[in-house]
Parts: sequence; C-alpha cells; structure tokens
Amino acid sequence: MATSSCFNQVKVVAMSTVLAPYLMPDGFGRPPLAALLREGSVVTEAGRLAVHRTGARQARRKTPYAARSAVRAAEPVLLVPGFLAGDWTLTQMAAGLRARGFRTYRSTIHANVGCTLNAAALVESRLERIAERRGTRVQIVGHSLGGMIARGIAVRRPDLVSGIVTMGSPMLAPGAHHRLLTGGVTVLNRLSQIGIPGVMSADCVSGPCAEISFNEVREPLPAGVAMTNVYSRRDGIVDWKACIDPLGVAVEMRASHIGLAVDPRVIKVVGEALLRQSSTGVATLSIAGTA
Repeated sequence: MATSSCFNQVKVVAMSTVLAPYLMPDGFGRPPLAALLREGSVVTEAGRLAVHRTGARQARRKTPYAARSAVRAAEPVLLVPGFLAGDWTLTQMAAGLRARGFRTYRSTIHANVGCTLNAAALVESRLERIAERRGTRVQIVGHSLGGMIARGIAVRRPDLVSGIVTMGSPMLAPGAHHRLLTGGVTVLNRLSQIGIPGVMSADCVSGPCAEISFNEVREPLPAGVAMTNVYSRRDGIVDWKACIDPLGVAVEMRASHIGLAVDPRVIKVVGEALLRQSSTGVATLSIAGTA
C-alpha cells in the first residue's frame, strides 16, 4: 500500500505544466531561447541607476534646503511585483517616485508565487486600507504579473483605483513568456500537487482560476480609470506585443524585462504617466537632479 502511494506521488510530480490554450491567443509567441541573453543588459541598467543616484545626491546637496522637497502628489501609489518577485524588487522604483512627490506603498507580497486570485485579493485589501486612510483613490504600478493583477482589480474596483501603469505585463497573452518562466510555474505546480501550501497550483494556469483571471484582464476599463502600458522590444521574458493593451497609452522603452523595474529612464516615464493620469490634476515638481 505504501509502495503504491509513493509510486502515485512520483507519478504526479512527473506531470508537466499545461497552460490553457486561451492564455496564448493567435498572433503571440514565446520569446526564443536566445532572447534571454538580452536580460543581461540589466547590469547596464543597474549601473545607470547608480550613476543617476550619485548625480541626484550631488544636486540635492547644492539645492537650498527649502527647495529640496517635491510637491506632494494627492493620489497615493501602490506598487505590485511580478511573478517570483517580492516588494523588494520595486524598492528603487518606489524611491524614484517618492523623490517626485508620490506617496508610495508596498503590496506586502514577499514572493509572488501563489494563486493569482489570492494575490489579487491581498492587493485589493491593501488598496481598501490605503484609500480609507488617505481619503482618495489609488494608482497602481505593476511589474509583469503585478501589472496584470492591477488591471483585473481596476476592472472590479474603480472606486479604489484611479489609474494603473503596467511594465512588461503580457495582458493580452499571459502564456507568451519564455520557457524558463514556464519551468518556474511547473515547479510550483508540482509543489502544490504534493501538498505544499501557498504556491501556484495547476488550476491557476489551466483551470477555472486561470480563466477568471484572464477574462477579467481583458474586460474594458471603467470610466475614470486611466492606464499606461510600458513595454520594451528588448524584453527577453515575455512577448512585448502582448504588453500593449489597446485601451491604454503605450510607451516603448529600451530595457530588459527585469530592467524595467530599475532603469531610471523608466522610473521617470512611470512618474510622468502617474502625473498625467492623476484625477486631481495636481502637479508634482521634481527636486533638482531627479528629472
């Protein structure tokens, strides 16, 4: 009996992840294996961030104290990390936005490896608390899967969300990602199959959970909710074409998928998008050296 049980467990672990066909609509595809090499440019992007931060510090020291602070933007901003990532991956994005006057909040996601619907519920709960505390709707910045989560919540809760900015989020084809990423999903599915709690199950990529998430992301945005889609043709992780929602404002950047979260040029664009989308129309002034 024990032998049979062990055999069945091994058989389950040997199963491979099967993405639901609708997650890869016609016209989209997986980045080729060699595309992953483009992600190496994150080293350059991180270096660009270091240089930028040094210049900003020097400019700040030369700026009179009374003129250092940026005008506070009225709407708070919640940042949501991508698949396999946590809030720490958006630390530099948060710092850059705060320097531009935005009040930023973490999603409290330590590792985005669980059920997408559960992650969305967590983010929605976080939004409710922020909106109640600040007395205003919130804008969301989401990287990769985080942008897809933001898109779904914006559809359900326009009372909480005034705008979203996605970065490298394949909303039109969630399955259009590198096979290496699929491997990560497979590992999580197998861990779920043997009873490990809190990780993404097969239902999240081929069952009702996946279908609910996918359909929600494709629904029209409610009136009064703005959207900007930041994407890069150099993205080595997802098909860049899947990141452009026809209902949003598309902004092309030259960066790796990972670099979209740290490149100072992208941070500037995200800040500009948030300001443009602000329902209050309150201008935000950048301190010297951060523009």
